[in-house]
Amino acid sequence: MLLQKTLKSFTLIEILIVLGVFMILVAISMPSLINIRRQAELDNAAEEIINTLRLAQSKALSAVGASEWGVYFDNSTTPHQFVLFKGNNYATRIVSFDQIHKIPKTAEFSQINLSGGKETSFERISGFALQDGSVSLRQKNDHSKTSAVYVENSGRIGKGSPPSPSDAERIKDSRHVHFHYSRLINTGSEIITLKFDDTVAKDIPIADNMRDDQIYWSGEVAVSGQTQKITIHTHSLNMLGTNFCVHREGGENTKSLEINISEDGSGYLLKFSADGKTVDRTSIYTIDIQWQ
Repeated sequence: MLLQKTLKSFTLIEILIVLGVFMILVAISMPSLINIRRQAELDNAAEEIINTLRLAQSKALSAVGASEWGVYFDNSTTPHQFVLFKGNNYATRIVSFDQIHKIPKTAEFSQINLSGGKETSFERISGFALQDGSVSLRQKNDHSKTSAVYVENSGRIGKGSPPSPSDAERIKDSRHVHFHYSRLINTGSEIITLKFDDTVAKDIPIADNMRDDQIYWSGEVAVSGQTQKITIHTHSLNMLGTNFCVHREGGENTKSLEINISEDGSGYLLKFSADGKTVDRTSIYTIDIQWQ
């Protein structure tokens, strides 16, 4: 009998020890579990933003309501929120179509930079983003916990930071280049300007240089005593965007070349280095540069 009591008491002590160890382990792991849950909340919010951006893009691609669609990010509310809207911009949107999404109360937008604003909208039919950039979220009580979403002019949407093109993807020989231009061009009033070596400019009024309903100009420009031969034309114009083609033969061109269009205030369409080995752009409407 005494032996049975001793065994029972010992078993109870063991249970208490196990419970104590378990409680200690729970207490130790609780902060980690909370951090994991909060990071999951951020990631889920980022995924919801991506899905909403893609929904806006899909509606614009399908021309739902014969309108552009976009998403506005509002960091003035509690909690912060984002809004799917119908229209070219948030200020002039049709309010009755708003779909409001709130992010978790423990999170906030730490940065909203969409071409300097708080919204992006997508072009009808093409689905190109009219404002590019990124939106970042973070935990209010732990700023090290973050998540982000990016939007590119091409319409690509993703989580994190946009991938940087590798050097292997840069255009190495720019004698014949195609690129897509997503902005609507006013062919009656706009002017294309070729700027050589940042000094000599050649203006090309589009209205005077149309052929078969396409832009077409080919000519020579003297720059510091050297002749530069350029051809610039379009394969498609304003329908689902414009596809430009530029011919700049390497043996006949020794000056840098910058191509601008008069009503595009965002930057130049294309820029060739003097040796013709690199091409870049700053216009938000130039995308998909391809060497032919």
